[in-house]
Amino acid sequence: MKTNTITWSLLLVTVLTACSVSYKFTGTSIDYTKTHSISIDKFPIRANYVWSPMESMFYNSLSDEFAQKTKLKVLKRGGDLQLSGEIVEYSQTNKSISSDGYSSLVQLKLSVNVRFVNNTKHEEDFEKRFSATADYDAKQQLAAVQEQLVQEMIDDIVDQIFNATVANW
Repeated sequence: MKTNTITWSLLLVTVLTACSVSYKFTGTSIDYTKTHSISIDKFPIRANYVWSPMESMFYNSLSDEFAQKTKLKVLKRGGDLQLSGEIVEYSQTNKSISSDGYSSLVQLKLSVNVRFVNNTKHEEDFEKRFSATADYDAKQQLAAVQEQLVQEMIDDIVDQIFNATVANW
């Protein structure tokens, strides 16, 4: 019985050491031999409701995402990849009503229209709208939660844009 256990143990060790699985995940599918840079334009606010810090917050977050997660050089213009667009919606709506008839939950929505051009592979070009929402308690003033909620929505949209442009998975 002891010999049988030793035999099975040796067989298991042999199989485990003979087989190895290697998986590398970088999060991008960029061919760095052809693609070296990305240019990101400012995204002006074209929404009816405007909160002015949003434009620079969005631009900085989008630029940082590509600078930190890729080897691409971020340029003002002339990149192998190009991102442009505009912030087309920033709105708030009452999401739920309490028993006294007043709003109890408010939803913010942010939408961005994005134009992506891949100068090394034009079949990947697109124009698409990306959106995100965030809720807050209606008892709070928007001014008290606006910066945090807008940053959360921007982070969500930036992730969506990153995945649609260079992650391709």
